[in-house]
Amino acid sequence: MSQRATKKDVLAALATIEDPELYLPITDLGLIYDVEVTNGTVRITMTLTTIGCPLFETIEKEIKEKVGTLGGVTDVAIELTFDPPWSPDNMSESAKAELGLF
Repeated sequence: MSQRATKKDVLAALATIEDPELYLPITDLGLIYDVEVTNGTVRITMTLTTIGCPLFETIEKEIKEKVGTLGGVTDVAIELTFDPPWSPDNMSESAKAELGLF
């Protein structure tokens, strides 16, 4: 029997995905709002730094590739939301330091 992915596994996979412009993990940027894992389906609620970001397709593809390889995952659904809107306050302290925001 194969190991089933947990929320922690999904978050670890998401932490390996960098924003294509800022070169920081999407998790450290605070783009991931929620992760649910139910019967092989992973639902990710996320945002972008700006509405209409042209790089979403790139990020979405990498999320589906990396999360889709986790044990027991049969589907990866991404819900994009702008409520609440992203803010630099969402970022981890290390990401803020990397970008010179204090």
